[in-house]
Amino acid sequence: MTKEHVVREALVVGFDLDMTLVDSAQGISEALVAVCKKHNVEIRLEDALATIGLPLDQVFPLWLPDLAYEQLLDEYRDHYGQYDIPKSVPLPGAVDALAAVRALGGRTVVVSAKKADFVQRVLDVTGLEVDMVYGYLFAEHKGEVLLKEGAQVYVGDHVGDIAAAHVANAIAVAVPTGPTSEAALREAGADVILEDLTQFASWLHSMEALVAGRKHHVSSE
Repeated sequence: MTKEHVVREALVVGFDLDMTLVDSAQGISEALVAVCKKHNVEIRLEDALATIGLPLDQVFPLWLPDLAYEQLLDEYRDHYGQYDIPKSVPLPGAVDALAAVRALGGRTVVVSAKKADFVQRVLDVTGLEVDMVYGYLFAEHKGEVLLKEGAQVYVGDHVGDIAAAHVANAIAVAVPTGPTSEAALREAGADVILEDLTQFASWLHSMEALVAGRKHHVSSE
């Protein structure tokens, strides 16, 4: 750990969804392209991919600034819900990361910018099981939920996820598996940067061993 954090009795670990636990890039991008095409605006799939992790109210104005957000959101959800959720796949290490938390008697909480029922559908499609799901939250608003849940760790791929962890006084674990670079995640204040979730289980067990050692040291003084 690079700074002091509040240590609570029960382990609670929060995870972002898109490009942290699951690779949903293709489906999200194709839905964005489809909505723009419906309004005679052609965008490249690569440009849509670069926006993953941002809330849609920040994405649509990039290409469709004159159209009502609620209309575009409905069109996106119709397309994404019908065609694109099944394209989601677990990222390497996701299953083991969740299992590592459970093995320590902990709880897993997914907090995403995606609406909650879509989050659950993605988890169902990918076979990932978590204890609690929150949706339609971004950056500091994620942090408020993490604080309520008592999360000590939050894992994400976006600078907004690091901001969320800071609000919750949680360890900000970053994985550059989305469009945000490792350098940007480090600059945003990530406490820990892993290559991907395949490294998470060993890091978590090391962190828990450190916490246990500190508790033993304090109790024996």
